Amino acid sequence: MTIKAVVFDAYGTLYDVQSVADVAEQCFPGHGDVITQIWRLKQLEYTWLRSLMERYEDFTTVTRESLVFTLRSLGLAQEPAVVARLMERYLRLDPYPDAGSTLAALGRYQRAILSNGSPAMLKALVKATGLNQLLDATISVDARKVFKPSPLAYTLIEQVLGTPPAEVLFVSSNPFDVCGAKSFGLNVAWIERVPAAALVQDLAQRDRIAPRTLFNILRAQPEELGFAPDYRVSALADLPAIVAG
Repeated sequence: MTIKAVVFDAYGTLYDVQSVADVAEQCFPGHGDVITQIWRLKQLEYTWLRSLMERYEDFTTVTRESLVFTLRSLGLAQEPAVVARLMERYLRLDPYPDAGSTLAALGRYQRAILSNGSPAMLKALVKATGLNQLLDATISVDARKVFKPSPLAYTLIEQVLGTPPAEVLFVSSNPFDVCGAKSFGLNVAWIERVPAAALVQDLAQRDRIAPRTLFNILRAQPEELGFAPDYRVSALADLPAIVAG
């Protein structure tokens, strides 16, 4: 395998979407965790629904719609100032601790993001966290008006970087994205942030399923769609050794 470009998903891969929980808890004490999990679940679901319906709206709109759904479903106030505060947190999500060092270690390769995020959201996010200085490109699916895992979204990698799929390593922690990228023909590395054994142990220790655990069951485990990743690693820091061969 000759790799010339390493392309990362943003949300959940380089950036921790769970980091919105602190503001969610401040806004709605006692509800931070459940807000965080439902919000992310609906956010992804809305990307798929809008793609299937061919009713594209950018990720900013999708993120706001899924937040409003979450607050309404939980019977919580949808005050504009609170919604704005929660939305703003998505512009400064916490990067995973090894994100910057991993990108720096991959300096000899093209480094890019391919994300469902809107251009404005991604620009603000990478600038706020300094990762813009370690990336050759930040690519939004907005250019194709369809969300991952549509094959059209992944065509943007070659269009922007000029690198064919066979020479790209695509990195994601999201199993749906892993399936989409592998189906498209990219080399794929899955960041396994929630090992199945740890999840089983967590379930065994609880009398009921917590919101975070339910999220990990639904969105952090391998999909049964017939498209397995080429590499399965536990952290971003494992990637430089893989690419170097």
